[in-house]
Amino acid sequence: MNRVKRYWNHPWTVAVCNWLLMMVVFMAMRLFYYWVNRDMHPDVSGAHLWEMCLGGIRFDMTALLYLNSVYLLLMLLPLPWQWRTNRRYQCTALWFYIVPNLIGLFANAVDTVYVRFSGRRTTMAFFTEFENDGNLASIFFTSMVQYWYVSLFTVTLVILLLSCVRSPYTKKQATGNEGNTDGIRNGWLYYVRETALLCVSVYFTVIGIRGGFGAFTRPITLSNALQYTNRPTETNIVLNTPFCLMRSLEGSVYHNPGYFSEEELEGIYTPVHNAGLVLPHPGTDTYPVGKDMNVVVFILESFAKEHFGFYNQDLDNGTYTGYTPFLDSLLAHSVTFVHSFATGRKSIDAMPSVLASIPRFGSPYILTPYATNSINSLASCLEKKGYQTGFFHGAPNGSMGFQAFARCCGFNSYYGKDEYDNNDDYDGYWAIWDEEFLQFYARTMSGMHEPFMTAVFTASSHHPFQVPKRYEGVFPEGPSPLHHCIGYTDNALRKIFDYAKAQPWYSNTLFVITADHTNELMHAEYQNDKGVYEVPIIFYSPMWNEGRVDSTTAVSQADIMPSILGSLGYDNPYIAFGEDVLTQRNEHKYVVNYNEPIYQCFSDSMLLQFDGQRPTRLYCYTRDRMLRHDLLPERGNNDETQRMLRYMKAYIQQYYTRMITNQLTVE
Repeated sequence: MNRVKRYWNHPWTVAVCNWLLMMVVFMAMRLFYYWVNRDMHPDVSGAHLWEMCLGGIRFDMTALLYLNSVYLLLMLLPLPWQWRTNRRYQCTALWFYIVPNLIGLFANAVDTVYVRFSGRRTTMAFFTEFENDGNLASIFFTSMVQYWYVSLFTVTLVILLLSCVRSPYTKKQATGNEGNTDGIRNGWLYYVRETALLCVSVYFTVIGIRGGFGAFTRPITLSNALQYTNRPTETNIVLNTPFCLMRSLEGSVYHNPGYFSEEELEGIYTPVHNAGLVLPHPGTDTYPVGKDMNVVVFILESFAKEHFGFYNQDLDNGTYTGYTPFLDSLLAHSVTFVHSFATGRKSIDAMPSVLASIPRFGSPYILTPYATNSINSLASCLEKKGYQTGFFHGAPNGSMGFQAFARCCGFNSYYGKDEYDNNDDYDGYWAIWDEEFLQFYARTMSGMHEPFMTAVFTASSHHPFQVPKRYEGVFPEGPSPLHHCIGYTDNALRKIFDYAKAQPWYSNTLFVITADHTNELMHAEYQNDKGVYEVPIIFYSPMWNEGRVDSTTAVSQADIMPSILGSLGYDNPYIAFGEDVLTQRNEHKYVVNYNEPIYQCFSDSMLLQFDGQRPTRLYCYTRDRMLRHDLLPERGNNDETQRMLRYMKAYIQQYYTRMITNQLTVE
């Protein structure tokens, strides 16, 4: 009995028990994450959840070996027995256990909520993205109250963890009768045994961190989670946040995938536009455009297509009206698209896509080592034609790197919270309220010389989803607190258009309206790998006689820049990873985006998913809106699928090679 007790209290046994305790805690956090976000995963059965939980053990093991590496080393070092069992030494080791593991636990707890807005587990890119934002603490504490059940569960888990952690050896225990019964504790056999135990532990720790045995086993990454899922969004269940943070520490260095030779590549896809081409006269009698038209771009925070009644007349058995009455009325006179997609899931992904036709692959472009590359943008291209340009964002200057990227794009001026210069209209979290800032935007444009090109990024439909007190209860609440913010910003847009109609520049302006990403999706039709990227893309001009809804072309945010330049008859060569979908629609038009950790290619009816090596799934999304029926086994080799795959590979290779070699402009 004494021998059993002695081994039970051995530092190695105590360390393993405490490590296994954290494995149980991480699994509890995973199940709690699923319970909170089960509406985001409506098709997960009990058996599939069990499969993902088993798969998640690999990622928990890796994360917890990282987090506990110092603790495990302190517990296993073959030091003299009286040192190892000293109270001060053991308490020091215990701090190296408690602090890292609590940080990991809290990171998982935060992502239980934050994933609903970001679409993915947090990586190191988050800290660069928000490094200039001083409001994160207030948002965090507000969220703790708003999502009180997450806070309560986390606190309960912390209390249970601290109650169950194995007590370390003390000097008193080591010098009692029980401690004297081990005859080799002070002899050479003790050091041989403990050193061997340390070496074996280090070996298996390295294997656990890598995620498997063998010289050719690559360390597991985020993409390995796909083998346990039916769709990429389910990787959020399999993964844990500490693992994602650690695996993203290495940065975002790109590599040429080498799918094609250089000659083959240019023949399949090129992002070079207008190279030696004579453009037809843009526009038609119905949709006239001109080379000197003003351009106004609205990037609306979190405006998913789900929020529009215009796009969703079939939802809720035909009774759905949405939350955007003004934009719905404008859509009747606009050119828009049934199949329109964002290229990312974050605000920081949208700016390069919309304003420079640079989608997000791998990491947000702004946060990669290639963010200093020379690029084309709407601002830089139109400045050559005599346009005055300006970018507007009501957040504190420098927020989310927008000011830096606006300068990179070549905007003449930046207008943020500093330029607005009235803290009375600050929402207390993110930015100036949309209504006041959009009025400032319109007044500033009226002072610009024509032609001008401007872009504004709204902010009031961002978490924590509040509206000015005078508007509380005015707009439809909906099942999410986001919905009344959507109604508020929609009304702010109505007011800016009412103001603009009285200005001399209004009739000669092309308005473009899109969203940065989706958020808080409520209908099952949008809770899948297609729906989470569906944002509006709207072109409107007061000169146009009628609207048009295009149901045969898949478009993305990256198509906005070349479409605007094509409509204006822009005749200089430039690089864009999108196409002109207004005046030059191609016969085989595809959209490629990155649904971490896979790539997706959309045609007018099909969705092909690709992991960088091979196709993984194929859906006919026009007939299978929920994406339940994988057609890859039966259609994987047909001509259309192979054409999509070939295009997607060429698109990816062009993107990465041009990023690496700084070829994002045309000499």
